[in-house]
Amino acid sequence: MSTITAIIVEDSRLARAELKELLKNYQEIELIAEAENVDKAYELIIKKNPDLLFLDINMPEKDGFQLLEMLDKIPVVIFTTAYDEYAIKSFEYNAFDYLLKPIHPERFAKAITKVMASFKTQVNQTKIRTATDQIFIKEGEKCWMIKLNKIDLFEIVGNYTRVYFDNNKPLIYKSLNQIESKISSDLFFRVNRQQLINLNSIKKVTPWFNGKLKIELNNGLEVETSRRQALKLRQNLGL
Repeated sequence: MSTITAIIVEDSRLARAELKELLKNYQEIELIAEAENVDKAYELIIKKNPDLLFLDINMPEKDGFQLLEMLDKIPVVIFTTAYDEYAIKSFEYNAFDYLLKPIHPERFAKAITKVMASFKTQVNQTKIRTATDQIFIKEGEKCWMIKLNKIDLFEIVGNYTRVYFDNNKPLIYKSLNQIESKISSDLFFRVNRQQLINLNSIKKVTPWFNGKLKIELNNGLEVETSRRQALKLRQNLGL
């Protein structure tokens, strides 16, 4: 297994020093940078493309969740926080792991073991996001870290985009064009101006009026292609 590159994002100098000391015992993880605030962390992440983040939740000006919202592609995240209840429970079990401060070496070891096991089978590879890459979504007090292959549909709603996965459909403040430009075309297809569907979520395709196609997704939603996109989809699916 190749070295796992990591960045620490933590406003406390002492907390950063604590994490660096703990990491000395793990040669498989290379600490390539550290940041004391979100803006610096964002620049470092874009420049260095780390595999792993140790991310504090509560920081001045912008918090850890806001950093994740800024990123197009999210590394594996281990949260570090002094607060268990309100932050972690609101995240709905989607973080890779989290560490409560002060961090105990035994608990840190368990988190690192999970990281290394994960990277044996999956490593962040490309700039264009693929099926196993994950995105961060936040709506109100709810947050999700969701893999792209779990999303059925992106849909324009005014100035927002609605994201459909499982039984959820939160709104995010990103345009469909932004999303489409960052996602592999092997996974998602733009069926019309308003909707982008997961090709693996297609349950049934039916010829429709004026050369269009009606598509039923696995979650029960139905979408309609434009005439132009119907031809492209037929070619894509070999219909």
